Amino acid sequence: MSVQTPFRALSRRAPAVQCLHPRSQRWQHQRSMVTVVPPVTQDSTSSKGPTAMVFMNMGGPSTTDEVGNFLSRLFADGDLIPLGPLQSYLGPLISRRRTPKIIKQYADIGGGSPIRKWSEYQAEEMCKILDKTNPETAPHKPYVAFRYADPLTEEMYAKLLEDGFGKGKGGRAVAFTQYPQYSCSTTGSSLNELWKWRQRMESPSRNPSLTPAEAEGSIQWSVIDRWPTHPGLVNAFAENIEAKLQTYPEEVRDKVVLLYSAHSLPMSVVNRGDPYPAEVAATVWAVQQRLGFRNPYRLCWQSQVGPSAWLGAQTSDTVKNLVQKGQKDLVLVPIAFTSDHIETLFEIDQEVIHEANELGAEGRVRRAESLNGSPTFIKGLADLASAHLKSGELCSKQMGLRCPACKNEKCLQSKKFFSGQDKPDNEAFIM
Repeated sequence: MSVQTPFRALSRRAPAVQCLHPRSQRWQHQRSMVTVVPPVTQDSTSSKGPTAMVFMNMGGPSTTDEVGNFLSRLFADGDLIPLGPLQSYLGPLISRRRTPKIIKQYADIGGGSPIRKWSEYQAEEMCKILDKTNPETAPHKPYVAFRYADPLTEEMYAKLLEDGFGKGKGGRAVAFTQYPQYSCSTTGSSLNELWKWRQRMESPSRNPSLTPAEAEGSIQWSVIDRWPTHPGLVNAFAENIEAKLQTYPEEVRDKVVLLYSAHSLPMSVVNRGDPYPAEVAATVWAVQQRLGFRNPYRLCWQSQVGPSAWLGAQTSDTVKNLVQKGQKDLVLVPIAFTSDHIETLFEIDQEVIHEANELGAEGRVRRAESLNGSPTFIKGLADLASAHLKSGELCSKQMGLRCPACKNEKCLQSKKFFSGQDKPDNEAFIM
């Protein structure tokens, strides 16, 4: 099946055999005997609803008590922090050593990360808009799936089943990445995790307790896997930058340097062909274009961990070097984050800006607000989701293309599933 095959082709109710995606020979033999239960419907005005809108993100500990588990999961993920064959040994060791320091950092920003609060708010507000703009797929039900913190992917999936999706009832779910720029370390890792739990909970080859009807009436997934230059995202960033520039005297306003800061990647990930650096740069260019290129700018990278080579220049070094050269008017823009979390509230606000002031910046190094509850941003999310729901597409065309040097079998299988390419005769698309 082509990646452009409309989603509606996957969810027709008749004839029943057109809905089938058997994963084993046993189910191919049985499928003619299976009666597919119609998709869950909770609104008589909705012909295709309800629709689960699942926001995927890294997440963060909501309290300091959750920091240890958060770090354990984070350093265990070779997609995000590749530590080689010693991952199972080095990951727990690094996480234990870093836990006391990170607990203090979360305490300094109020006792926990606000990312869950903002993610749930954004998802709920977006769904309210979608219920009005896309009544045919209503009601739109918001869910959050974090990679390293509660609610974890498996918790979200269990909630979907509990709410009436899957288990023979069908239904549609959209995995909506909240990393606007795609990386195998972020969106890729989250989709790998989602695929893993989908297999465990809804695949007959992994879950033999499923009845034939439950296996055939599984959740139908599609993916919004990247959106680096979407107008809603670009306009929301531009509005926050313009608001911060207004805090500078008019005579220096156009001379303020904009420093776009994104989470860095290990060079080992970059060199295998990860698209993230190019997509972050695309976002920066689009925002600068929206601003009319009135200010000089640079793209820099933050949050390097460990001694290995990471993508640079580092944000902290860039600010330090500019201030020491006399360029004190700087606005930091968290260009790869859709809400506040420790990288903005602690790393930028309490480390980078504090160090700049110690070097004599005199309070002239500032940060643009994060997107958080921006109405422009939330409307942009709704516009993007609305277009996706109406398009019938499973994912972007880029989704099926692996990194040129990728050797991750889990990534291969995940891409096959979400791009609809998990039939033997379609394997050639996954490069």
